[in-house]
Amino acid sequence: MPACFTGIYFLLTLLWICSGSRLRQEDFPPRIVEHPSDLIVSKGEPATLNCKAEGRPIPTVEWYKDGERVETDKDNPRSHRMLLPSGSLFFLRIIHGRRSKPDDGSYVCVARNYLGQAISHNASLEVASKYCCVLFEFADVIIF
Repeated sequence: MPACFTGIYFLLTLLWICSGSRLRQEDFPPRIVEHPSDLIVSKGEPATLNCKAEGRPIPTVEWYKDGERVETDKDNPRSHRMLLPSGSLFFLRIIHGRRSKPDDGSYVCVARNYLGQAISHNASLEVASKYCCVLFEFADVIIF
């Protein structure tokens, strides 16, 4: 084999090795950079549980409520829950009734790629009662 072909073959092999190892070094497992927070929301109102994850390749995000996977518009276009591009979970309206599964519970988001997964902190979503939070203040009351 002529020397010029050997040199080109060597350079191409070196380039292939370097580019492959560089790509592997750039990939990294998911990590949660914004965790969801506890929410208290009135029935029928919209709400958002935030979650943001980083990773390469970009991780997929799923939500779990009380240990069960949450159905979103990605699974069912008629769902009242939407998985936003950021990874946050948006509720068009909070459901709290007997006819369908209520939304209140403990939520986590899980981000995954081929290198692993990351799980957020727990966030509780509570449905506020209609009669919640009525405060009475009695000051200087004298009873005879």
